[in-house]
Amino acid sequence: MAYKEPSFQDRAALSAQAKEKALEKLKSKPAVDPAVAAARAAAREAREAKEIQRRADKAAAIEQARLDKIAKAEAEAAEAAAVIQRAEDEEIAKKAARDARYAARKAKR
Repeated sequence: MAYKEPSFQDRAALSAQAKEKALEKLKSKPAVDPAVAAARAAAREAREAKEIQRRADKAAAIEQARLDKIAKAEAEAAEAAAVIQRAEDEEIAKKAARDARYAARKAKR
């Protein structure tokens, strides 16, 4: 027996039958229980709330890390300024001592 290519009418009929079968299958499906639907909705809302909280926590952690980094940089800058100030104070003290020795030598003459 040779293969016979189906005609347009044959394909259209098969398509209509498949659609009817799918529609009957969908119609025979029982309706969703309202309690189950409510439980699913509550679970979905809980997941969404948890996701929103997770995102907020992550954003807060990122912001805190940024603030910590800024505070650390400011502390390092203040420490560097203090080191520079101590060095300048030492130079001023050395110059004052040198000038005093020079003045004492001049006073002896």
